[in-house]
Amino acid sequence: MKVKIVFYSMYGHVYRMAVAVAEGAGEVEGVEAELLQVPELVPDDVLEKSGAKRAREAFAHIPVAKPDDLADADAIIFGIPTRFGNMCAQMRNFLDQTGGLWQQNALVGKVGSVFTSTATQHGGQETTIICSYITLLHHGMVIVGLPYTETRQFTLDEVTGGSPYGASTIAAGDGSRMPSENELAMARFQGRHVATIAKKMAGQDSRRSG
Repeated sequence: MKVKIVFYSMYGHVYRMAVAVAEGAGEVEGVEAELLQVPELVPDDVLEKSGAKRAREAFAHIPVAKPDDLADADAIIFGIPTRFGNMCAQMRNFLDQTGGLWQQNALVGKVGSVFTSTATQHGGQETTIICSYITLLHHGMVIVGLPYTETRQFTLDEVTGGSPYGASTIAAGDGSRMPSENELAMARFQGRHVATIAKKMAGQDSRRSG
């Protein structure tokens, strides 16, 4: 069974969360977790000036996703940075190219989930995830979030991301803060939770077909 983690990351925050999500999904027996990144849209000279080009070297080895790569996944977990409280342009551009999959009902019934990153504690983590789920629902995907059985959401002794909608991290305005262990643990939980549900759904399908 395949779980694909499709992400966009500029400075590495979402990449680190994506790795944790993949680790969690891979803990479920019989699950193959695959990392894919969506194409960059920002010109090289802008990336160079912002310092993002060097930061992106850490995950340059991750294959670039094509829309058709989604079709053979049993579950897809999207890592989507926040831009002004909504989905970043890179992921929007990628998902806008999935019209062919929509016409074929290729993603109907697959499990879908989202995690995110923001610069500030209240910078749109929940709105980004919820708005992203609208696109997945149009594809007929089955939405899975981050339930409160992941009790790290209740943590009050540190600044942390995480909500029932999905795992998240706070990068700070200058990008200096990397995901905390608390946030990475929630990302692992989300990956494991999504993979477990997808596996259960696949088992039910096989019983019906038998």
